[in-house]
Amino acid sequence: MTHKSISTYDLPSHMVSYPQAADQPLTTRRPASVTSRSTTTRRHRSSRSQTGGASFRPQNEFPNFAQTGDVEIVINAEGQEKRYMLHRLILAQCSGFFEASTSEDWSRAQAQGIASTAGPVQGNGLGKIGEEEEYGKEAGRATLPVAPPRDRYRWRYELDWGNKDDEVPMLVQKPATSSLFGGDQTYRPPAIPNKSTTTASNGFFRSLGMQSAAHIPHQAPDNDLIRDYDNLFRVFYNYPPNLDPLNIAESYIQCKSLLNLADMYDALEVIGPRIDHHLLQFQSRLWKQIAKYPPSYLKLGYLARSRVIFSEALIHVVGQWPTGSNQLRNHVPEAVFDLIEDKAEELAEKQLRTEGKLFRLTLTTPRGERVAPTNSYMDWLALSLFRQWVVESTSPPPPLPPKTPNGNQPSPRTQQQNKPPISPGHLYRLLFSAGPAYLPHDELKRFLKTSKAYGAESSGNPEYRRDELKKFERRMDEVKMMAKEIVRPLMKSYLELDLGREGGGLGLGYLTCTRLEDADFPWE
Repeated sequence: MTHKSISTYDLPSHMVSYPQAADQPLTTRRPASVTSRSTTTRRHRSSRSQTGGASFRPQNEFPNFAQTGDVEIVINAEGQEKRYMLHRLILAQCSGFFEASTSEDWSRAQAQGIASTAGPVQGNGLGKIGEEEEYGKEAGRATLPVAPPRDRYRWRYELDWGNKDDEVPMLVQKPATSSLFGGDQTYRPPAIPNKSTTTASNGFFRSLGMQSAAHIPHQAPDNDLIRDYDNLFRVFYNYPPNLDPLNIAESYIQCKSLLNLADMYDALEVIGPRIDHHLLQFQSRLWKQIAKYPPSYLKLGYLARSRVIFSEALIHVVGQWPTGSNQLRNHVPEAVFDLIEDKAEELAEKQLRTEGKLFRLTLTTPRGERVAPTNSYMDWLALSLFRQWVVESTSPPPPLPPKTPNGNQPSPRTQQQNKPPISPGHLYRLLFSAGPAYLPHDELKRFLKTSKAYGAESSGNPEYRRDELKKFERRMDEVKMMAKEIVRPLMKSYLELDLGREGGGLGLGYLTCTRLEDADFPWE
């Protein structure tokens, strides 16, 4: 039987496939492996570019969102210029100024009118009709017809320096330009191509770019004003501000300038936490700086809404009040000034109650009677000496005696006795130490030697013996321990600054026991 070729059999037309049209010449097919390898190679080569992508696309990242941005901001200062293309939505969420100036009631868009979206595109710009549909076909994906995007209004702001030298420069709204190249060009998000090697390559390079932008801060401008505006917008887009991380004095100046700028544009709620986070990284250096300049950091802490910085500075201010009142009056809100005065009055009342307890301090005899010269002479001497020391430490020195008719000056011994009073902080910390820091052994011994007003000469005084001196010191130690418990409430410190063990740190001449409750913060 003769076998026929399969091509000689008459097969139905619907069972025969025609891969090519009859009018097109036949082409020789290469093996599948060769075809896939060459196609893949060409695809990889097409995706390689010096700019990191297969084709050029306008920048769409901070600070120039050329494709999606609708607010153009131009900052000019001392011959330098910085341009931004940002989003109204983000600016309005972060700043009350931009929320009001871009609203329907206040925007210039209402005065100029938004162009109608119907009809052909006017102006010098290139037509966009059917661009999305054609781009989708070229990308090789099935897409639904995309409606032409609505024309988006653009806001434009420029930094206005005013007509006077003392005016603060501020952003003012200017007539918007629709395109950098002329015409009414509108920006829309780019169409998404099909998932291919080129897309993966672009995504890889884009991820690298985003990581570098997030982890490598761009170079801070030389001009302080441009730097402040740049930090302002960086924080709006959740980028860290360019602030000095090493020099706390320079960092304070930069933070204060940025906060003042944020206050102008009603953006303290967004900028404040960033400033708080940056300054708290200095830790102990920050606490020492606050102790040196409490009024300055009080104002900064209020603007930054920082509970830690504000309370730390306020404790120092209240302890030294009314010192520093001139630096704060008319420079802080009335609520802050009233808070300081209230806390200062509370601290003064605590001191008065403590001083009253110190003067009412007494010793008792074994029978429970208060000591007196008649029942316990040595104990009464110890109490008298302690009270006299407290009086001299808290009272101003008496005036110097007048000159004698001969023109002689007061004796050096008199000038030495009229010592200035000890500051409240030093006094109560000495009392809290309850040791030889005040009324030491030599002073007690000298006091007993000169107590001839109560008896005979010191050389023949029967009470001046070694055992009597020891008894006198023991009773004085009892008085000191009682005084320590009385002043203990004043020795509480609510500072982050380390004052040393058991409230030491005699370098501070004021009390630091002021405490702020949650309801005391003026911005709550």
